[in-house]
This record gives sequence, C-alpha cells and structure tokens, in this order.
Amino acid sequence: MSTLFNTGNFPIDLTLSVLAMLLIAYPIIGGYSWFIGVLCYEFLFKYKQEEWLNIPVEVEPFITIMVPAHNEEIVIEGTIEYLMTKMNYEHYEVLVMDDGSTDQTPEILKDLMKKYENLRVIRVEDNKGKAHAFDIGIGFAKGKLILSNDADTVPEPDALNRYVNYFIRQDSTNISAVTANMDVQNRDRLIAKSQTVEFSSIVGVIKRTQNGVLGGIYAYSGANTMYRKDALVDVGLFRQDRATEDISIAWDHQLDGWLSIFAPEIMFFMEVPESLKMLYRQRKRWAKGGIEVWMTNFKKVFLHPLQNIGRTVMFIDQSLSIIWSFFFWISSILFVLLIGHFLIQRDAVSIYQTLTFSFIFVAFEMVAGLFQLSAALLTDDRGRKLKYMLFAPLYMLFYWMMNALTIVTSFVPAVKTILGHGSGTWKSPERARKKSN
Repeated sequence: MSTLFNTGNFPIDLTLSVLAMLLIAYPIIGGYSWFIGVLCYEFLFKYKQEEWLNIPVEVEPFITIMVPAHNEEIVIEGTIEYLMTKMNYEHYEVLVMDDGSTDQTPEILKDLMKKYENLRVIRVEDNKGKAHAFDIGIGFAKGKLILSNDADTVPEPDALNRYVNYFIRQDSTNISAVTANMDVQNRDRLIAKSQTVEFSSIVGVIKRTQNGVLGGIYAYSGANTMYRKDALVDVGLFRQDRATEDISIAWDHQLDGWLSIFAPEIMFFMEVPESLKMLYRQRKRWAKGGIEVWMTNFKKVFLHPLQNIGRTVMFIDQSLSIIWSFFFWISSILFVLLIGHFLIQRDAVSIYQTLTFSFIFVAFEMVAGLFQLSAALLTDDRGRKLKYMLFAPLYMLFYWMMNALTIVTSFVPAVKTILGHGSGTWKSPERARKKSN
C-alpha cells in the first residue's frame, strides 16, 4: 500500500498521510458539513423557539442591560439613546461600566444620567478590560437576567422580549445564556459589506450546526448575549486575563453542565471595522482568545472525550483549524518556492502540472464555500442577505487567509497568557465620526 510519506515505518507513514489528506481537504469537508448542519438545526433541534409569547408588563422579569465602555465618545450617546427609547420592554435598566475612559465618554454619560432615571454609570478608574468591568458590574446589577451590550451595538426593539421567551420555557432551568444573531450596521464600504457575508457564514451556519448537531456552541456573541446571573456566578464570572471573554465563558458554562443557546431570530446590529488595520487587530484578538480557550480546556476534553461527544467534536474541529492554519501558510510558502525552482529550471511541464493541481483544489474549495454561504444567506434573516453573495469571493479568498494568518501570529502570545502573562486590557477602536446631514 503506497503512502504520501516514506520514512520506513508504515504506521507512521500511514498516520502522516491521513493527516496530510485531512488537512488538504479540511476546508472542503467543513463547508459541506456546515451546509448539512443547517438542515439538522432546522428540523431536529429541540430548543428552537417556534412561537413568541407577548409577555405582560406586570410579569416581565427585570433585566440589566450592561454596557462596558472604554473611550466610546463617538458612539456611546447614540447607543444609550436607542436603548432608552426604542426597546419594546418596560422593566429594565441600563448599567454602563466606564472602564477608565480618557476621552469625553464620562461627560456624555453624566449628561445622559440627568435625562434618564433608569441609567446608571459605574466608573472604574483604571482600564483593566471588558471582563474586569463586567465582573464588577454584576455586583451592581439589579436584574437576574443580564444583557451584555457593546457600546457600538444595538439590538432590535423586540430583542428583550424574545430573549426572555427562552428563559421562561419549562425546559429553561439549565440555560446559562442565549446569544443573538449579529448583523452589520455600517455597510458603506466594501470591507464592511463583505463582513455581512462572513457573519452569515459563521453565525448563520456554524452556530446553527453546533447547536443543532453538537448540542452546544463554540462562542457567544460578546456584543449581545443575555446571561443568567446565577450561571455567571456559578463559574466564577468572566476570566479577566483572556483576550475574548465571550469564547472563554461559553466553554466554562458548557464544561460545567450549563446549556448555551444560539437564537438566530434575535437580531442585533454592530459597527464593524472599516480598515484593514482595525480588521486585522480584531481578528487577531479573536484568534488569540480561541487559542487560549483551546489550551485551557485541552486536558479536560482529552481526558474525558466521551463525557460530551458534541463538545469533543467542536474541540477536534478547533484543533484542526489551528493545525490547518499553520499547514496553509507553510504549504503556501513551499508552493511559491517550488514554482520558483521550476522557473529557474525552465520546467514548463512541472509548472503546468503544479498550477493545474492547485487550481483544481481551489475550485473544490470554492464550490464547498459557495454551498456553505448559499445556505447561510438563504437561511439567515429570511434570505434578505442573498444580495451580498456578490461579495462571497472576497470573503473566501481574503478572509480565510487573514483568519489563518491571525491564528499563526497570535499563537505565541496566547501561550504567554496561559503561562500567566496575559491581560484583558482593551484598546479603543479607531472610529470615524459620521457626517451629519
């Protein structure tokens, strides 16, 4: 039996050959898997909310909308005004955690508190990160349900009522959090429009598959997720030295036996990066947080793989994703060197064969990606995003490479965090002021 490798040891050759073929085919297998997973969610997932109850005002559970903020002078006023005036819900408060802002954020919030009685602001003098601010805020929150809402994010007007629908179900006692479906608010630039495709691909397909097939989710949408306060306290609140508190707390909940739910019918709208620099910074933070969670929970999953099969499958997929990212860039460099070698040797036949094989592989990848994206755009928001399929090639060619690059470049920093040198301190996003009409 022939193998791709020839070390002289057949078991090793076979193992390396299978791993190599798996890595080569990983994006293709993933695309078709997520496509099938959507069907499973639509027809098999028992926690899918089929109908929405209009909860009477007199029995509405009290909700705390917590808004962690650091130097958000450009967006904070608009977000607070929206949360105070547009929500179709009565019993709630907005609690802003001002995490050491040095711009005009404190002054803006001071003026807003004079205007709204149910707005409270807690000032943290030293910037120590979103998770630190959130953990402090939990001690001041009046609600047993806490909605995490980023300063640049607004939920749809019926979001609170829909969130509560999940928590008042008879089978809801073990639900730790319900995370909503993200959409892009600023779609003026090409880079933002392509992220609409990406969010549909990631949120619209992958989270549906994770919930419907695997019984859990890899990460909450940190910009808008409703938590059960008791579930946060039960796992020791958010880890403050992690790059992404939403990924970390999702795994902490599920490893502790809590149930995490993705609610695609609940929409929220967020500002996305409009420059390559900010996009890369965001994705690098996401990649670092994912690797930190992978390292933190490796032993727990590895020693008890059968305790929760769905969670183990998610962990294996994450492991393959990390390995594939290194494989992709190493193989890409080798590909360029090989083509360069053939050019020097003037070996036109080898160049033709190598490029042909590569184009065939990319074509299979693109077809699998189109299946995944088509299912996502048709399913998400009742097919209203299908027009953004025009930007699918940009997503598949550019974002896949960027995400792979951020995993490679954030691996060492993630290791440092696990070794005790991490920090959750955040930097303010570079926002452009909107021109007034």
